[in-house]
Amino acid sequence: MHAGLLARRDDAGHRAALAEHGIAPIDLLVVNLYPFEATLAAGADPALCIENIDIGGPAMLRAAAKNHADVAVLTDPEDYDALIAALDAGGTRLAFRRQLAATAFARTAAYDAAVAGFMAQHAGAAVLRRRSFAGRLVQTMRYGENPHQAAALYADGDTRPGVATAHQLQGKALSYNNIADTDAALEAVAELGSGQPACVIVKHANPCGAAVADTLAAAYARARDCDGVSAFGGIVALNRPLDEATARAIAEIFTEVVIAPGAEPAARAVLSAKPNLRLLLVGALPDPAAPGVRLHPVAGGFLVQDRDAGQIAPEALRVVTRRAPTAAERADLLFAWRVAKHVKSNAIVYARDGATVGIGAGQMSRVDATRIAARKARDMADALGLSDPATRGSAVASDAFFPFADGLLAAAEAGATAVIQPGGSVRDSEVIAAADAAGLAMLFTGQRHFRH
Repeated sequence: MHAGLLARRDDAGHRAALAEHGIAPIDLLVVNLYPFEATLAAGADPALCIENIDIGGPAMLRAAAKNHADVAVLTDPEDYDALIAALDAGGTRLAFRRQLAATAFARTAAYDAAVAGFMAQHAGAAVLRRRSFAGRLVQTMRYGENPHQAAALYADGDTRPGVATAHQLQGKALSYNNIADTDAALEAVAELGSGQPACVIVKHANPCGAAVADTLAAAYARARDCDGVSAFGGIVALNRPLDEATARAIAEIFTEVVIAPGAEPAARAVLSAKPNLRLLLVGALPDPAAPGVRLHPVAGGFLVQDRDAGQIAPEALRVVTRRAPTAAERADLLFAWRVAKHVKSNAIVYARDGATVGIGAGQMSRVDATRIAARKARDMADALGLSDPATRGSAVASDAFFPFADGLLAAAEAGATAVIQPGGSVRDSEVIAAADAAGLAMLFTGQRHFRH
C-alpha cells in the first residue's frame, strides 16, 4: 500500500521496484479517520476512546500527502466536489494536489493533537513537554482587530457552549471584535448563574454594566443604566431565553450583538426590524467552573494556562474587620466579585442591590481604577437624576489586594460600605485598620482574578 502511495513516477528505480513486486501506483487516496474526536466529545469511556484511535489512516494520509506531486489525497468531504470537478476537467493539477496535501497534514496534526491531549489528561500530566493545538475553520472575516490584519474563527471541538458554536439567527457577519466581545459577555453572564434573570453588557472586552433582577427586561435596564454611554453599540448577553419585553428594550438603542440561550418567537420578530443586529442563540450557558486552557502568544512561542475557573464558596469567605457585612451587603459583595473576575485588571466594581453602579477597568494603578469607577457612578446618578451618588451604600470588589489603604479609602469616600478583595498584601493590617476606622465591612477571598 505505501509503495503504491510513495512511489515517484519520475524515478526509474521506483518504477522498477513497483514492476518487480507487481505493485500498482496509487493516484488517489480518500481516507475518513476513525471518529476519535467525536467519541471523546460524547463522553465515552477511555477504553472506547482508545479503540477509536486510527493508526493506518493517518499513516496513509501522510504518505500520500508527502507524494502529492503524483497523488491526490482527500480526508475532508468538503473537498469532494472540487475533486469531482477537477476529474471532470481532465485531472488534478499540482497546485490543487498541494492544497489537498496541506489539508491532509493539518488533519493528521489536529487528530494527533486531540489524541495527545486525551493521553496527557489520563496520565495526569499538568505540564507537557510539547503542546499541540488545532482548530477547524468556522468563519473567515473581513479583517481582525484592525483592517490591516487578516483573521478567521476556528472551532477546537470543545463541547462547552460558546460563541464558536452559537447559531446566528440574523444580522451581518460577526467581526473579530464582535466575537471577542461576545465571548467575554457570555462568560461573564454565565458567572452570574441561572438563579435570577441576569444581563451583562460588554464594550471593548470589559463589562460596562451587569445586573440581576426579577425579570430579564429589568436586568437589562439596570445593566444599561450603569453606563448608558458605553452600552451604545455594546454586546448584550442574557442568561435565559430572550423575551419580547427585553427585545423591545434592547431595540431602543444601537446594539451590535445579543447572545442568549434562546429567543421567543415574539422577541425574534421585534429584533427582525433591526437587520444589522446579530442575534445568537447558544442553547445553554457555559459552565464557569469547567476546566479548559487559554493561549497567549509571545515572541518566539506562547503561554498556556488553565482557564480561570476559580470559584469561591460563601463559607470560605473570611471577615477581617470588626464589622461583618449585612446579608444585603454580602449578596452585593459576591455579585461584584463575580463581575470583577471578568473585568480587565486592575479592576474595581461597585455594586448595589444586584447591579453594577460603577466599573473601573484596566488601570495601571488600583486607586485610579477605584476613582474611575466612582466617577462612572456619578455619571450614572446624573443620567438617572439621582440626588445621591450611585455608590452610596454600595459594595465594592477588587480583583486583587489593595497594596495600600488609599484605594480602599477612595471607595469609602465614594460611599461604599463593604469591600471584598483577595487579601495577601504585606500591608493587609494597615488596610484592615483603615477599613475599621471608616466603619467598613470587609471580606477576604484568598483568591485573586487578574485578567490581562
